Amino acid sequence: MQETDLEDRVIVSGAHRSRAEPCRAHPIPDLPPADRELSPHTGLGRPHWERVADHLLVSLRPLASENCARITPPGPVSSSGVESDGLEGFARTFLLAAFRVAGAQGEDPHGHLELYRRGLEAGVDPEAPDRWVRPSTHGQAKVEAASIAIALDLTRAQTWDLLPPSTRDRLIDWFAEVIGSGYPPNNWAWFRIVTITFLRSVDHRFRTGELAAAASADLRDALALHESFARDGGWFSDGAKRSFDHYGTWAFALYPTIWTRMRGFPGLLEDGVVTAEDVQRSRERLAGFTADAVGLVGADGGPLMQGRSLIYRMATATPFGTAALAEVQQVALTEDRARLRPGVLRRAASSQLAHFMEHGVPDADGLLSVGWFHEFAPMAQTYSGSASPYWASKAFVSLLLPADHSFWTATEEPLPIEDPSAPRVEALPAPGWIVSRTPDDGIVRVLNHGTDNGRAGLESMDSPAYARTGYSTATCPPLAGAALHPPHDRIVAEVHPEHGPSHRAGFTSLRVDVHRSGASDRTARVGVGITRQHCHWVDPDLDGHDHGAGFTGTVQGGATLIVAELVRDGQEISVVHAPEGTEHPVMLAGWPVTGSEDAAVALDDDAADGAEASPGAVVVGGAICSAITPVLGELVPTIHREEGTSPLGPIVTIPQLRSDPLPAGAVIAARTVLAGSARCDRAPSPVQAPTPDVRDLGGGLVSVRWADGTCLDLALGQAPEA
Repeated sequence: MQETDLEDRVIVSGAHRSRAEPCRAHPIPDLPPADRELSPHTGLGRPHWERVADHLLVSLRPLASENCARITPPGPVSSSGVESDGLEGFARTFLLAAFRVAGAQGEDPHGHLELYRRGLEAGVDPEAPDRWVRPSTHGQAKVEAASIAIALDLTRAQTWDLLPPSTRDRLIDWFAEVIGSGYPPNNWAWFRIVTITFLRSVDHRFRTGELAAAASADLRDALALHESFARDGGWFSDGAKRSFDHYGTWAFALYPTIWTRMRGFPGLLEDGVVTAEDVQRSRERLAGFTADAVGLVGADGGPLMQGRSLIYRMATATPFGTAALAEVQQVALTEDRARLRPGVLRRAASSQLAHFMEHGVPDADGLLSVGWFHEFAPMAQTYSGSASPYWASKAFVSLLLPADHSFWTATEEPLPIEDPSAPRVEALPAPGWIVSRTPDDGIVRVLNHGTDNGRAGLESMDSPAYARTGYSTATCPPLAGAALHPPHDRIVAEVHPEHGPSHRAGFTSLRVDVHRSGASDRTARVGVGITRQHCHWVDPDLDGHDHGAGFTGTVQGGATLIVAELVRDGQEISVVHAPEGTEHPVMLAGWPVTGSEDAAVALDDDAADGAEASPGAVVVGGAICSAITPVLGELVPTIHREEGTSPLGPIVTIPQLRSDPLPAGAVIAARTVLAGSARCDRAPSPVQAPTPDVRDLGGGLVSVRWADGTCLDLALGQAPEA
């Protein structure tokens, strides 16, 4: 087979092209040449997406069980067991095959669905050695039932209609085990909804017969639960906690839209389970969320590295094709419509696919390993197995759009990170994020003052994927080893001599907004995030299960700190107020830099060479530069290093500042910079840029003034709760 060279097929714009060590992609056989006329930014069009899907599916065939009911790639075994993992491999890749074939109007030149037809028969055959685990005994089977139901619905003529009646009956019995059973109160609500909707379409008993009442009750309960997760702007929390993450992209963005296209959905409208107003509201929510999500994609296509289940990789591209499928531009707010144009949506989706392809995904065997660019098993949660990464299949929902749809025919357009008319700073109130974009290096950052996968007042260990003060498209918090206990990156903490840096989970969000100075320059916008955190340490109750949240346990309390973060044109100012003082030193930690070698570091006077700021700590490694510099108070620069804790490289280096214990009413401040290393090489670099004047006016009142006269006063001693 022909192997098309990477340089001939993918173009990623933006100064910042890589956040890990350079890696040559594994060529995908028969990948078409780049279409640089239609896709000037990525080179990818529908034929490329189809070929990648085919390659992923064909590469898995040797890993199917004897009767094709289980597909088990090499890798770790989940907490549900290897038999469940095999079902997961079947279900998640069946969804990919369904998107591929249904999007081609039923044509299946590679014979993908033959494997899945065989597997469907064996999966519910009680005598088959590779039969599936059942929803009544394995909770994970409820997750995979939803993918199988959607795939069967999409390929009814090619799969369901061709199965023997006995197999169809067994499948109905297998699916029916979900009715009346328990589901976790989070995105799992949608697994129940789509499975029961499919049952209603293939067996009248679930709509009008003896099982209808129980099925309807489950549907109504699950839909009500979904509504309870809804937040402003189209966002959803994955459960009752402050859990905002990529489940908003690959769950809450996808399922409501796919559900409305299922054959059983019109019956739900007729029976009053759902209304046309519900559908309209869902489209409006998807429009708002997707407009925000487009603004979180880096110029190199990198997604925000935040939240659990990151091993699903390009599943982060799911909302863009889904939004086109739902035609959300028709119902979007006026200010969101530009970001929802077909050329922007495809640019966002294709840039994320291209991003992973450029970094060696899939691997040399055509597989998706447990990891990010490379295999990195420690980043998985305990519910993840070797087939879990194939939820990346959801990104290929765009293939349901016909080839002549504007999503595929429009010329790619710039992302907000590349659009000079887009604001560089904006607030996302639902997750409590301040978004900061710097076009010069293509990096998108969020300052986090609302998400911790917990609740206000619920003090636990910080989850590195949720509770850091910042996340970006160019960095990843350490996700393994010591990082799961005392945090050392993107944190303001009290440092205990025995227990190390404190945790912030359970903080109270006080302010998340954008201050406009009145100047017309878009760089004059100042993002402001403020939280009140009770520093604490936790002796964790480890039960062997890691679902992404911070561990709970015996809590030892520390000081209360008011932490304000201001960002303007990529420069962050952290202001820390200690109303009652601290018993121990306070640490402010910058952005982590990851690489295969020790990063170049500068401390003390070196950090301030040619700059107006005080001495600080600067780390340069790979493609990024991270710096933290004192602005107010006596702060000593230090460097923290870790090994084997990040999927982006073996060595993590973090610049930090530390103070002595703070007296009551004290205020300290620091400037933090994350920039592409090329941007740092130019004069004046972000590290050398003038630092705002920060003054402690007493009583928690702080004044911040920039060189152009922009001024912002912060009343940290009496900030109202948001």
